[in-house]
Amino acid sequence: MNTTHEVFNQPAPLAGYNLFESNRPLRDALKFNASQLQLAPLAHLGGVIGSVEMQTHARLANTNPPVLHTHDRFGRRIDEVEFHPSYHALMKAAVGAGLHGTPWTGESASPHVQRAAGFMLFTELEPSVLCPISMSYAVTPALRGNAAIYADWGPKLASLWYDPVLRSALDKPGVTMGMGMTEKQGGSDVRANTTRAVRVAGDDWGERYEITGHKWFFSAPMCDAFLVLAQAPAGLSCFFMPRVLPDWMGDDVRNGIRIQRLKDKLGNKANASSEVEFHGASAWLVGEEGRGIPQILEMGTMTRLDCALGTSGLMRQALSLALHHTAQRQAFGKPLIEQPLMKNVLADLALESEAATALAIRLARAFDRQQDEHERLMARLLTPVAKFWICKRGSHFAQEAMECLGGNGYVEEGGEGVMARVYREMPLNSIWEGAGNIMALDLLRGLRKGDAVAALAHELAPARGVDAALDSLADALPARIEAMATEAEARRLAQDVALAVQGALLVQTAPQAVVGAFCASRLGGDWGHAFGTLRASTDFDSIIARARPQ
Repeated sequence: MNTTHEVFNQPAPLAGYNLFESNRPLRDALKFNASQLQLAPLAHLGGVIGSVEMQTHARLANTNPPVLHTHDRFGRRIDEVEFHPSYHALMKAAVGAGLHGTPWTGESASPHVQRAAGFMLFTELEPSVLCPISMSYAVTPALRGNAAIYADWGPKLASLWYDPVLRSALDKPGVTMGMGMTEKQGGSDVRANTTRAVRVAGDDWGERYEITGHKWFFSAPMCDAFLVLAQAPAGLSCFFMPRVLPDWMGDDVRNGIRIQRLKDKLGNKANASSEVEFHGASAWLVGEEGRGIPQILEMGTMTRLDCALGTSGLMRQALSLALHHTAQRQAFGKPLIEQPLMKNVLADLALESEAATALAIRLARAFDRQQDEHERLMARLLTPVAKFWICKRGSHFAQEAMECLGGNGYVEEGGEGVMARVYREMPLNSIWEGAGNIMALDLLRGLRKGDAVAALAHELAPARGVDAALDSLADALPARIEAMATEAEARRLAQDVALAVQGALLVQTAPQAVVGAFCASRLGGDWGHAFGTLRASTDFDSIIARARPQ
């Protein structure tokens, strides 16, 4: 063969490895936050989703996106979304791993932490299918506002069976749920919703209404039911809306939900996001009429946790791809990973990834301990903080990780094509369930409830005396919180609370090389305006060795 036709110096795909066993920062975060956690299920999941077979399913689900069929060939309205078989294989794996409603069954000592770790791992494989998984997890607190519906649906939401067939949920072994809040005229301002609800009767599931209107973003339209917001006589209210009406209302009667079209999105290709119209759709009141926003926000709180978890998982995947590529790719006589500037970039990315993991898993711990007042306060504070900061860092992180692969990372083909998929996915979690400004404002509201200053001081106390920059930030935060009188600085406060908590967590879970570099760069100002600007004395080798997938 002509030597110019030989293929060499091209890295092998990152495949056939255990995502959990090779993720030491995640394992250390779990040891710190849930020391009694049984790790065997996570190790099993890590092996399954690291397999070539599952990675093939992830690729196929994205290259064969869902297709909407509004009518059958005879002209009957059916409003069905057809998915590639790989999508269903991924959904079956996620449901089978208990990444949806299982934490609410209380069968694990730390169910929310265990599920959080699994959710992060699965995100590395394929995040799109986790939209209905996340909403099925998050719906339980809100759905308890209607005891009759919860009695019928709660066990099915926690079932490990995935059933994609569109039929009465009462005849299915397991179900999924979605949500609909946003309308054309308003995103974050849901009080501008115009969809109307008119009460028609009371029945086995309580107060039944007919809903007429639309939703501009209706997530995962093939789910079995949805929580939606609509204007009732007493104001904006929360309603439970099934795709197929219960058997006692007729035989397999489809509800008045019309799927207008699927969204053509930047990323998240395997998931179907839609625009819908409601034509007298039957729905049941959840909670009190006029109290729809606080009712559905119970669901939003949990999905915001998943935004932080999901971006942390995407960071880990992008970092793993960068480390794997640079360890094999030669340039100027040695592997890229041994080049001084590349070491700086990779170590900097590793710091960001580990800090995101530490904060996201810490937040999950707060949801496991809601009987504790401190944990309730931390859940209230850290939910907007983690979603704001981790998700804000995601896109910048993915771009830098992609650059480590050069042109190979920019193409869609093969194993390294995963990086392009990660890059397109990154902005979503920052936008979904409240963008940056909404999170910063939510932090301000949280700071007004309970003794937030004392709770934050208590959270940071175990890390005191280790690093001067961390101590300085911790000293300054109480006065800044007390003096916060303007919304204009809320983003900076959210950033600094996130960094302080991340630094404190790393002090307790990470080696000194990680702690020192994180605090010097993120807190001490010994850092530039791009990744790869750590000080020269940083222990790059130790940080990279800790982060490398084996």
